[in-house]
Amino acid sequence: MDVNELVQVVFSGLFPLVMDDVVDEGERIVVRARTPQDMAPCPVCGVLSGRVHGYHWRTVADVPVDERRVVVRVRVRRPVCPARGCRHTFREQVPGVLDRYQRRTTRLTRQVKAVVKELAGRAGARLPAIPAAGVSRHTALRTLLRIPLPAGRTPRVIGVDDFALRRRHRCATVIIDAETHERIDMLPDRTADTLEAWPREHPGIEVVCRDGSATYAEAIRRALPRATQVGDRWHLWHNLCEAVLSEVKAHSTCWATVLDAPIYDGPRAQTTLERRHQVHGLLDQGVGLLECARSLEPALNTVKRHARADRPERMLRVPEYRAGLVDPYREHLRKRWAEDPGVPVKHLFEETKALGYEGCLNLLHKYIDQGRADADRSHIPPRRLARMLLTRPDNLKTEHHDLLARLTDACPEMTQLAARIADFAQLLTSREENADGLSRWIVQVRSADLPHLHAFTRGLDQDRDAVIATLTLPYSNGPTEGVNTKTKRIARQTHGREGFILLRHRILLG
Repeated sequence: MDVNELVQVVFSGLFPLVMDDVVDEGERIVVRARTPQDMAPCPVCGVLSGRVHGYHWRTVADVPVDERRVVVRVRVRRPVCPARGCRHTFREQVPGVLDRYQRRTTRLTRQVKAVVKELAGRAGARLPAIPAAGVSRHTALRTLLRIPLPAGRTPRVIGVDDFALRRRHRCATVIIDAETHERIDMLPDRTADTLEAWPREHPGIEVVCRDGSATYAEAIRRALPRATQVGDRWHLWHNLCEAVLSEVKAHSTCWATVLDAPIYDGPRAQTTLERRHQVHGLLDQGVGLLECARSLEPALNTVKRHARADRPERMLRVPEYRAGLVDPYREHLRKRWAEDPGVPVKHLFEETKALGYEGCLNLLHKYIDQGRADADRSHIPPRRLARMLLTRPDNLKTEHHDLLARLTDACPEMTQLAARIADFAQLLTSREENADGLSRWIVQVRSADLPHLHAFTRGLDQDRDAVIATLTLPYSNGPTEGVNTKTKRIARQTHGREGFILLRHRILLG
């Protein structure tokens, strides 16, 4: 086969064109071609024309050859339409090779469509850059497992975190270089013995970033007694947020009066107060929390919540009602009760249904029994107030600043809570003096009447060294969490059906 025949075989998809030259420019191959001297139909009227007004060049990309880009430069004619009253000139098109307004040949566009249909977005943009050959799935997996993993090395700072191989059944551990964010290894479970063995085989680790897991903390302490353990700032802030929300709920009777919001005092509230009386009665007799839970048969956390409430009113809550189908007809219900206090609910149901109400009678009954027709809903549920307390002040609107000031001034505990949140937020910026600042913050919290924050400080004391390292050193477990997010995406691509060996290989190849 001579050179000309070889060129015709390689570029057979361009056969409607007349190829003049093929130039090898190193990183790409340039094909120079022209359209044949045939009659061209006008795209408006369809009349054939052979008269040429001029020429112009089109540059389009074609399928790769020898792992190199192929660029086709085509000289296209601009014929003149002979029909009177039609457009003067038009650009010649080559069906099956060149499409209007496209910078790729038809066959390359077809391949790109097939890829982006399966992968979409970024993955669909990366894959066409690598020429691929069709293989079976088994061959693809064997080829993947033949790719050598990066040479193992021991970083100075590592990040450790777990992720679920099978949710609520089996977890694995990923280890990364916390400075370069490179994936180092993946362990088949999250037990202390497995993690303890890995650092012993890789001496030289000085800092370990982890979350609040006691299992990881114990394994690192046994394997690397001299290494510095660093906690996770996000988990610290998240735990504080949970404690703040509990405190806001416990002080509903204080800030709800500012908004004229009702306090729920129905049957559930009475049961809650009775249960609190029983719990405190046993605690006064010296009975422990666990024994209280066994005697009264609620959950242990419920007993702890009752034990923290030193006053009965702290167990009362502002009702958190969602918008419902009856809300648009609240004024009508109030007006009818003002006119006739004894009107049956069934009559109200027929009237509201005539006005456009689409709910059922039971929903209207529940709405009235909860007292939602007598008083407005609370403007602000406890979760929203907690969110405003935890939001950076610069990000709050002016009206939210004013509302937050009114609500925090409702009682001294809310004022202290807002101040302690602001102080702790400043500690999250790593500085050496934050170690003393954390000690002062814990003393201030424990001197205030904030029992849920007291529980938060007890958690800090249990992992005090790691918390101090978190607030004073520039390292964080955030990069490990980011790697976990990508790991979950990789697992979802195979619907979670790939084994540990294959998943580990894909994760470490990055």
